Amino acid sequence: MKDKVFLMVKLLVETNFANINDAIKELETQTNLSIPSTPNVTVLKTEIMQTQRGNPTKS
Repeated sequence: MKDKVFLMVKLLVETNFANINDAIKELETQTNLSIPSTPNVTVLKTEIMQTQRGNPTKS
């Protein structure tokens, strides 16, 4: 069976950036995420979801 699973990760960070959004963007674009397979689950793909920053336009 194939299915999508969303895992939430909590990070405690310290940064030299003045704006935390800059640190988040750097983590999202430059981090190598590795979640290995287990004996009963084969991980086919991992992806860091982009954070919505600011005030999105209402539809």
